[in-house]
Amino acid sequence: MDILFAQIQADLRSNDALRQTGALLQALQQSAAGRDISILAKSAVEEIVASPASAVSKKLAFDLIRSTRLTSDLWDTVITGVRSDLDFPDPDVTAAAISILSALPSHRLSKLLTDSTKEINTCFDSSSDNLRFSITETLGCILARDDVVTLCENSVSLLDRVSTWWTRIGLNMLDRSDNVSKVAFESVGRLFQEFDSKRMSRLAGDKLVDSENSLAIRSNWVSSMVDFVWKKRNALMARSLVLPVESFRATVFPIVYAVKAVASDAVEVIRKLSKSSSSSTSSVLDSNAERFVGVSDVVSHLAPFLASSLDPALIYEVGINMLYLADVPGGKTEWASLSIIAILTLWDRQEFSSARESIVRAVVTNLHLLDLHMQVSLFRRLLLMVRNLRAESDRMHALACICRTALCVDLFAKESVRRGQKPLAGTDIASLFEDARIRDDLNSVTSKSLFREELVASLVESCFQLSLPLPEQKNSGMESRVIGALAYGTGYGALNWTEPALEVVEVCRPCVKWDCDGRTYAIDCYLKLLVRLCHIYDTRGGVKRVKDGASQDQILNETRLQKLQRELVKDLREVNTPRICARLIWAIAEHIDLEGLDPLLADDPDDPLNIIIANIHKVLFNIDSSADTTNRLQDVQAVILCAQRLGSRNPRAGQLLIKELEEFRSSNLSDSVNKHQSRMILQRIKYVTSHPDSRWSAVSEARGDYPFSHHKLTVQFYEAAAAQDRKLEGLVHKAILELWRPEPSELTLLLTKGVDSTSLKVPPTAISLTGSSDPCYVEAYHLADSSDGRITLHLKVLNLTELELNRVDIRVGLSGALYYMDGSPQAVRQLRNLVSQEIMKVTTLKRIHKS
Repeated sequence: MDILFAQIQADLRSNDALRQTGALLQALQQSAAGRDISILAKSAVEEIVASPASAVSKKLAFDLIRSTRLTSDLWDTVITGVRSDLDFPDPDVTAAAISILSALPSHRLSKLLTDSTKEINTCFDSSSDNLRFSITETLGCILARDDVVTLCENSVSLLDRVSTWWTRIGLNMLDRSDNVSKVAFESVGRLFQEFDSKRMSRLAGDKLVDSENSLAIRSNWVSSMVDFVWKKRNALMARSLVLPVESFRATVFPIVYAVKAVASDAVEVIRKLSKSSSSSTSSVLDSNAERFVGVSDVVSHLAPFLASSLDPALIYEVGINMLYLADVPGGKTEWASLSIIAILTLWDRQEFSSARESIVRAVVTNLHLLDLHMQVSLFRRLLLMVRNLRAESDRMHALACICRTALCVDLFAKESVRRGQKPLAGTDIASLFEDARIRDDLNSVTSKSLFREELVASLVESCFQLSLPLPEQKNSGMESRVIGALAYGTGYGALNWTEPALEVVEVCRPCVKWDCDGRTYAIDCYLKLLVRLCHIYDTRGGVKRVKDGASQDQILNETRLQKLQRELVKDLREVNTPRICARLIWAIAEHIDLEGLDPLLADDPDDPLNIIIANIHKVLFNIDSSADTTNRLQDVQAVILCAQRLGSRNPRAGQLLIKELEEFRSSNLSDSVNKHQSRMILQRIKYVTSHPDSRWSAVSEARGDYPFSHHKLTVQFYEAAAAQDRKLEGLVHKAILELWRPEPSELTLLLTKGVDSTSLKVPPTAISLTGSSDPCYVEAYHLADSSDGRITLHLKVLNLTELELNRVDIRVGLSGALYYMDGSPQAVRQLRNLVSQEIMKVTTLKRIHKS
């Protein structure tokens, strides 16, 4: 190896361009093989960079420098060599020297740019296409970087120079050379992208956060470039059309970004951020009509490429940018339709298969721009496409978009029918599930597909979002025509969201039979919505009548819900796990119309009450207490509370449940707490049975609560299914909130600082249990009994270490205040002396004040 390195160094010292080139290529080869070439880099700097050499040798020497680390004194030599090459007679040598600027350390770059201003300006004016290309490409990379913006913040003279160079790069978009023109478009596009996305410069390696001044500096450059592109848009579009077709893609984004910024008034925001006194004088004073014509011109310029191009990447680029323009005030739905149809054709293109996530994301996030007919025609197709996505996050985001839009379309269509318009086929939620593959997946008990859980969860979460009051719309921006008209119109009743929600609980009914490997997120979502609807329509009292003041819609909806409850009772026999069985019993028993059940025989096995009580028996006497399949403690607690409500409300239920509870209480399956609780509930049921007119209101009142939660208190999970559950939960919430309550952009926040923005919803307050332990893991569940205000907290302490732990300190508290009748906060006492399914129970014995 020493011999080889010695030979390379000898060749570098020769003045023979051919030998030097060969030596540099060999050195690069050694670097690629992972060998330390710092000694060769030193020779290259001294013999090539700091001395006269051919353009090819210079270029290769700079490539070698980039592949290794240089000492401070070697950087000094490099900079001296670059300075002398910047006014070298051979423009190709100068072009090579320019290319190394992007690799210089930030602290050395500022001085070199300042000292070499004259030479850099000369490069822009050079007759050599290669030199103009090199200066445009290199400065286009450097000047958009965060570290350069920071340098400009600290040096007014550098700021003036950089601003001038951006103007020169802008002018080069119209350069006579195709290569120079293309790279200038790319540079301006990069500036816009850096401004929009706030990406940190990887090349500089700096993690810099934009200060107010650096934001103003970048805004100033962007606003001047936007003005330039807007004024020269026709010339720029003409220039892009005469570029080679493979270069056309680079021209799309900068033109579209600038035109949209002007048409949507975003440029005014950018100007305010730039804090420039001169910015107001350069403002674009075009009328709305001129802006709309400008946008239409760009669409006419791009549209032919959607139909005729053979390059998938170009179709995608043009399609995305046309969607971007369709959302401009005055944009047309056909622009979005054209783009989405073109983008969807890429799904089956083999060479574009790696970008399937991007295709779906582009389509679903812009669904609201389409007319109703096209939205409806896309729903089922999109569901099948989304099902094939690999990444859960992409799948969840797409599902959230589809479900949100489908629910809004459903509501909008129902409202249109009420106003006397013709019903539009396929707008109901049930039509989403008409495809045989989706329907079969939904009805299969053993399918292992996470997709169906994500779909149910997205639909249900979107229903809950629809139920929230929406803020008043103040301006049109990203709002959809359909969703905007729906959400901000005043023509529909406050409870109309319950109609699509009712369809959701009907079509998603099979989910209660699923075997989800222990995951319960989707089923918990589903039952929570069911309970909410039953509470809203008060199904405990049966179907209301016209003479009681019920509308036809209300009567129809209550009839559907009662029918659904009876079907779910039959489904209890097919539920796979006690974990789900107890939850379903709670959801049904709390709200079913017991008085309306009229059995032919008291022991009829198909009678709903008999089925419910048989399943309560199954949960109480379930001996499978494996931690991986069930949480027996919570299941028993839930069905005992259900027994109290059922037995207190109905004499026949009371008689049957007295027998069950007495049998359970005397069995060895109940622990001391359950025995005590069963005795108390038996006393209540017996009292109510003998004093039917003295039922207290707490038992007869349904609150619409669904107290179950699969939440874990720790980051680690003792079973894979629980970890998957948390992952799924996080994805659903993130995807739904992204859509319904989008994160405000930095620009918007800067402009509206101190102003209460009504477009942001206040998130609901939550009182969540908190816990910590080490090296144990704690799982906790709590159930609140609304009849006497008791909260029962169950802790499961799991020791996953090999150590024997005779004493574990666990602190459990509430984040948020609980208020009691005596006005003082009640603390949950510390648990001590725990030996590592022991299951501890803590009961707060005071009644919660119902404030």
